[in-house]
This record gives sequence, structure tokens and C-alpha cells, in this order.
Amino acid sequence: MAKITYIEHNGTEHVVDVAKGLTVMEGARDNGIPGIDADCGGACACSTCHAYIHPDWVGKLPAKEAMEEDMLDFAYATDPARSRLTCQIKVTDDLDGLIVQMPEKQI
Repeated sequence: MAKITYIEHNGTEHVVDVAKGLTVMEGARDNGIPGIDADCGGACACSTCHAYIHPDWVGKLPAKEAMEEDMLDFAYATDPARSRLTCQIKVTDDLDGLIVQMPEKQI
């Protein structure tokens, strides 16, 4: 398990345990956390699981693959350094303490 902090755009924090092997998006969905819509269910086809990674964690995540880069073009108010699609981030023990912040809205 990894403890992940999800921060809504309004500042509300949700700290939840997410099982290893799930994605950060699945952790939000399974715990009813608002702000990550995940319309495509995690297929990297919609960009509605967009979130900003806390600066302390950006360099600790695997690099974005080309498909994720392409889908981020459709996300709302992306930050080239911090934006990720949470469906593309697999939870491992190394992500214990990860902090993600949701954008104002999902497109």
C-alpha cells in the first residue's frame, strides 16, 4: 500500500491508502475522491484524470510515454512540468507519500 494525498482544487485534502498495482486514478475512483473523472476508465483516451504532481514528486515518477503526452494536449490548464494523467501512474511502494492536486475542472 502507498499513502497518497489527493488535493481538490478548493484545497480539500484526501489521504488514502492505495494498493500496489492500481493506478493513481483508480485510487481516486475507488475512494470516491472528486476531481478525477476518468471517463475512459483508464485507457489513456480522454484526459479527464489529469492532475498536477507535487514538485517534490515530479522527478520520482516514470517519464511520460508518447500517448500520455498526446492526451495531455486535451487536458484543462496543463503545466508542462507537473501535469500527468493519473491513469498512467502505477502505484508502487516507492510512491508512498505521493501528493497530487486536481485542476479546477476536467474537460
